[in-house]
Amino acid sequence: MINNKLPKIWYGGDYNPEQWDSEIMNEDLRMFKLAGIDIATVNVFSWARIQPSEEKYDFSELDQIMDKLQKDGIAICLATSTGAHPAWMAKRHPDVTRVDYEGRKRKFGGRHNSCPNSPAYRKYSALIAGKLAERYHNAPGLVVWHISNEYGGYCYCDNCEREFRVWAQKRYGTIDALNKAWYTSFWGHTFYDWDEIVVPNALSEEWAGNRTNFQSISLDYRRFQSDSMLECYKLEHEAIRKHSSDVLITTNLMGTYPELDYFKWAKEMDVVSWDNYPSIDTPFSFTGMTHSLMRGLKSGQPFMLMEQTPSQQNWQAYNALKRPGVMRLWSYQAIAHGADTVMFFQLRRSIGACEKYHGAVIEHVGHEHTRVFRECAELGSELQKLGGQLLDSRTEAKVGIVYDWENRWAVELSSGPSVALKYVDEVHRYYEALSELNVATDMISVEESLDKYQVVIAPVMYMVKEGFAEKVEAFVARGGTFITTFFSGIVNENDIVTTGGYPGKLRKVLGIWAEEIDALMPGKTNEMVVRAQRGELSGSYSCGILCDLIHTEGAETIAEYGSDFYQGMPVLTVNGFGAGKAWYVASSPDGAFMKSFMATVCEENGIASLLPPVPGVEVTERSKDGVSFLFVMNHNDAAAKVELGETARQELLSGESLSGSFDLPAKGVLILKG
Repeated sequence: MINNKLPKIWYGGDYNPEQWDSEIMNEDLRMFKLAGIDIATVNVFSWARIQPSEEKYDFSELDQIMDKLQKDGIAICLATSTGAHPAWMAKRHPDVTRVDYEGRKRKFGGRHNSCPNSPAYRKYSALIAGKLAERYHNAPGLVVWHISNEYGGYCYCDNCEREFRVWAQKRYGTIDALNKAWYTSFWGHTFYDWDEIVVPNALSEEWAGNRTNFQSISLDYRRFQSDSMLECYKLEHEAIRKHSSDVLITTNLMGTYPELDYFKWAKEMDVVSWDNYPSIDTPFSFTGMTHSLMRGLKSGQPFMLMEQTPSQQNWQAYNALKRPGVMRLWSYQAIAHGADTVMFFQLRRSIGACEKYHGAVIEHVGHEHTRVFRECAELGSELQKLGGQLLDSRTEAKVGIVYDWENRWAVELSSGPSVALKYVDEVHRYYEALSELNVATDMISVEESLDKYQVVIAPVMYMVKEGFAEKVEAFVARGGTFITTFFSGIVNENDIVTTGGYPGKLRKVLGIWAEEIDALMPGKTNEMVVRAQRGELSGSYSCGILCDLIHTEGAETIAEYGSDFYQGMPVLTVNGFGAGKAWYVASSPDGAFMKSFMATVCEENGIASLLPPVPGVEVTERSKDGVSFLFVMNHNDAAAKVELGETARQELLSGESLSGSFDLPAKGVLILKG
């Protein structure tokens, strides 16, 4: 349970009183009470104020901030402030600043500007984390530690190059093993000494972002940079733990952020926290999928919603306001998918620099008489009313979707077959179809046990790591249903092709062989023609992006291509394997197919919808101690009629007992206990 020191859904967010005088903070504390704010994240970017020089530390300002918050009953999420190093550090220790992808040495400025392999950065970031923990570990209001902020961005400096060689030597042991793993016989790249290895950037192997001459080298560099930043996190974690043994430690992640392997990071985090910033037109199913992914990082443990905006963002091309009711709706969506906190960036708007137009609970006008503040206060009141009822409740899903950052890197680094192929989009298509059917779904890693699931889906499983195929075979053999797609089973974890025919190690369980892969031009499609109706699948559907030309090797053909020279070849197959089934979807189908296919698979596996589906209405469930909490959320701009079933349940926000047909208002939320 993450909320043991504040036994309710935490409500608050980032607060920067160092930007204001003390009278402003007094006024803010008054308004925090009005809004139901009970936690503040402080010290996120105060390193330069705490440590004005290499030898000097000054905690007097932070002491005052901590003291005021604690006296006012506000719990504290204390950050280590290492997301941006001080100017003096860049001046005295030039190795601290990064070298960018183009090979240019950066000067001081911005944030995420520290090389993760800089000895100076590692030394001073661990030092300040330790000094903060030594000083504040017994602070009565402290409930969680927040290391750095939104880790990200790669470095290509000489320190990173040297450490990349060390990392590669640890991974492969010998230079011969590295040459084999990286396939350096291609283009005469054989290495004879570790010092011959250089970083893969625009000066060497890469160009235009994810284009590379050597996928294996570029893939390993992404692993290395993710590991390097994780080492920085771990150094601060260790420094804090020397003084603070019983307070949770986290850092704020960023959903499907591409550069870090969050499943690996989550192993080092006491609790996962993340920052949710969808656009006004982001599908609610994509946001739901990302919440589920954050929940899945620690096998279903509730997570912290560390940041969201109360009103608008400031970095997008068109920073639309959140319409009335949307902030509340999206906050409950986070809770519905496993959040035990609702927190904002920010509690008061800054008046300068690049985030002065980012939304806040307290706007520039400085008082509580605003639409945004009223909505925040109403939500705060509801969260106080809910108390701790929902805390530590879990999602029980029978469907799991495999998500793998290393596989994503490999797909995006691949030299073809289509620039239109986007790993995250293909994963979302399956999640979206299940969301539309109101079927509970987990997002899981390749390391996760499959035992609790009836259906496991691994879209675009291009990279098949050691042991995964065997785990899938065992899962299907004992009665599970496995689904994978085109462009799967192609390479191993070093991005080296598995010879003997696609889909490589998955070929046995799928009962097919893929001979060729056709990439369709933009706007071009093919058809998936169903041979005979199966469940909800019937007629024909559109498909595109890629088309695998497959032959069956024991699998049953459910649908065939409708056009081109491969008309009549299988495009959808299912293979009986032991007591279970393995499906192969050989192209990227349209939404109609996805919904019909998922409905068919769920029906065959006895997986029922939580409630009868209604377009635009999302339904999820959390439960604990045998009690269910059903969330019904209307994302539509108009009221929607939902069928709640014959059994009456208590609605926690209104206190009413509800059953049968119910008109749920636009942006409305129900939490049904039963």
